[in-house]
This record gives sequence, C-alpha cells and structure tokens, in this order.
Amino acid sequence: MAMQPWFTDAKLGIFVHWGIYAVDGVQESWSFYDDIVPHDQYMSQLERFTGARYDPRAWADLFARAGARYAVLTSRHHDGVALWDTAYGDLDLGRDYLGPYADALRDRGLKVGLYYSHSDWNHPDYASTRKPGRPPELEDNRYSEVAAEDEDLDAWERYLAYRDGQIRELASRYRPDLMWFDGEWDRSEEQWRIPELAALIRSYVPHVVFNARMLSEGDYATPEQGVPVVPPDGPWELCLTINDSWGYQHHDHHHKSLAQLIRYFTETIGGGGNLLLDVGPMEDGTIPQPQVERLEGLGEWIRTHAEAVYGTVRGLPAGHHYGPSTLSPDRRTLYLTVFDAPRAEIGVRGLATKVNRVTVLGTGTELRHRVIGGLHEAVGVLWIDPPAESDLDPHATVLAVELHGELKLYRGPAGSDPGDTRFPDDDVRDPRSSSGCARSGPGNSPVLQPAEVYLVIG
Repeated sequence: MAMQPWFTDAKLGIFVHWGIYAVDGVQESWSFYDDIVPHDQYMSQLERFTGARYDPRAWADLFARAGARYAVLTSRHHDGVALWDTAYGDLDLGRDYLGPYADALRDRGLKVGLYYSHSDWNHPDYASTRKPGRPPELEDNRYSEVAAEDEDLDAWERYLAYRDGQIRELASRYRPDLMWFDGEWDRSEEQWRIPELAALIRSYVPHVVFNARMLSEGDYATPEQGVPVVPPDGPWELCLTINDSWGYQHHDHHHKSLAQLIRYFTETIGGGGNLLLDVGPMEDGTIPQPQVERLEGLGEWIRTHAEAVYGTVRGLPAGHHYGPSTLSPDRRTLYLTVFDAPRAEIGVRGLATKVNRVTVLGTGTELRHRVIGGLHEAVGVLWIDPPAESDLDPHATVLAVELHGELKLYRGPAGSDPGDTRFPDDDVRDPRSSSGCARSGPGNSPVLQPAEVYLVIG
C-alpha cells in the first residue's frame, strides 16, 4: 500500500510512555525482566496507579502547541498491563484511558497512534516457545521463552488468540491512524503471523500506518535515540526521549536542552524523517514541567519556521551545505538551517539552479547572494551574506532560497564530467508515494580504518 501522505507531511509526533511503571519511577517492563526490580514489587504498582489527574484534552492541547501532528500512546507495554478495559487477559487498570485520548486528539486535528507490544512477559502462555535459530550462548529468560524440549505449541496458540482479541478491540474501538508495534525481536515473523495480524487490523482501519516492527508489513523505518548519519531510504521516524528515559523516572533530570531538541528535529526532517519525541507522564497523568517547557519551546520555533517544516521533503545531501535543509514540495524553494551566528558568508556547493533571492524566514529580510567560480558544466559556489544579529533566531535560523525553477544539483568532479545532477535515492521521487520500509544490514558496509578527526568551528 502507498504510504499515507499525512505521515510524511507531519514531521513531528509525540510518543507517550505511560503505565504502572510511573508509580515507583522504574524502567518500564525491563526492570523486572532483567531482575533489577523484583517481579512482585513491580506488579504491586498496579494497585497504586491512580491516573487521578489524567486530562487527555490538556495533553492534546500541549501536543498541538508543540507543533505535533500525531501522537502515539503505549496501550500495552511488554508488562502486559492494558490502558483500556480489555476482555482479554486479567491485567488492566479498570478504566478506559484510550477512548478519551483518541477523542481529544481528533478534536485537535491530530492523528491517533497506539503503541502495542507483540510480547507480553506476564501472560501465562507467552513463555511457551522460543525463536527459531536463537544462539545457544544466549541465556534464556523465564519471562520470554522456554527450552526447546519444553515448548508447548498449544499454549502459543492460546497466546496468539489473546493477542488477536486485544488487537481487534483496539482496531474496532479506536480506529487508530497508526499502530506502533514493539517487541518483535522475541519471535519470528512466522510465529507472530504478521500478514494475518496486518489483515486483521486493516479490516477495521484500511489505511492504517505500521512502523517497521511489523516486519514485512511495516511502512517506515524506526531508528531510536540518534539521528542516522546516513538517513534511511523512504519514510522513517526517529524516536527520541527528552531526558534519558521513556517512562517517568524520578531521578532522571538529564533533559536535553531546547537548542539540542531543535537540532535533532531539523536534522531529522532534513533527512526526510519525522521526529517522535517522547514524554513520560507521572502516575497521576501529568506531564513533568521540564518536558512541557521544551515542547512549548519547540512549538514556538516551529510556528516561526512552519514553511520550512510541514509538507517539505528531504533537503540537500551531505556536503552541499554545513547544516540540515528541507525542500518545498514543488522543489523550487530550499530552506537552509544555520545553527550558529555566521562569522562569514554562508556557502552552498553544487547548486545548478539559478537563485532568484534569499530571505530570512520569520523576518523576511533579504540577503545579498552571488555565485563565484564554476568551469564548464561544473557550477560555482553560492555565497550568501550572513544575516544581521537582529535577524538571527536564538536556536536555529532558517534561510529561504527561492530558485528559478526546480532544484538541480551538480555532483560531479570539478571542471570535467557533469556527473549526476539528480538527487540520490529518495530525492528524485516524492517520498509521500513510497511504500515499504528501509532495511539495514551489514552486507555492503565498507571497512572502517582508525583515523584522527578534526572539527573546524567557523
């Protein structure tokens, strides 16, 4: 199926990790799986979770102010505790938190995403089989698998029936625009019955979007916690925490600065991706104030520079401009992001399309520009005068480069063969029409040799 245009146009989503783990502020699910917290102590949070100040409309208002176009809430993590009143299994909070969340998002014009873990380390039938080909040196975990001689395929069938029942509830009740799966590493695609699961969801929501953890049915790649140096081909999404934790943890005050978050955001959308920025509400449902402040600050920056954000496509490949960039859908306006106050002219290499004018986004100030050099087919360097201090954004300044025609790039050697003037990979097609998700692998990676790296700060 073709990728849904709303996703590639959205640029920013909010990830919400909320569950019983917020009561004691421990790591979600993994804390008992890895024996960091005793299982009984972890599960005792179920009785102490209140959601007393849960206000999904306040969440939706905040997400909209942040500039997000969708959100993804953990409907059920690996611990098996459901945030809705499920008829399958016996681990839920006795209240439907998902219905009000979905209604509030849609009232604000935001798309509804639900996270769901394939795995459930608390279900009695889950640890009944193992992934084929599991290396014998890997230690078995009692919550996720059994020894080969102890496999119980009937129990696994019961688990899949439980999973399908919950998925049917989610798809039929809430009609999510996006299903964000996790935990796929525990079993094979055949064991999960991924095509059948996708067909079940699409029978209720035909145009649902799946992340890559739906394996062969995934629509986009999902790197975590770091902007890829080489962006994936096709649609992708970086999921990133504001501090160091997904869910709420009392001790974690290592919040990224607003300036850092804007860098992550601009670098991600410049590579053609979306940023899925995570918040971890406290157990009562309130989002910690440092996270609120950063979302609001990001939203203020986006509102000033919305033209360079929404609906754009990935910008220049590395080497043309020292910073991220985006491109308008008609390929006639290039948006250059400049993080620091320039102390000299800003150079753009390999720009084969004539430039009509350059302005500072947000102030409209026009900047003088000229092209110097070039020989035969090879083009010169576009030099742009640095903005005045009054035109600089405190975090990231964006320059709108209006082109005389569609963007063409020169990527050949200087003064000889003109090379390929097209964008590589996705840059020659509209990513909104692409399907499938990128797959990474070690097969074609070059051998890296040790080297000294020198950074020049200009």
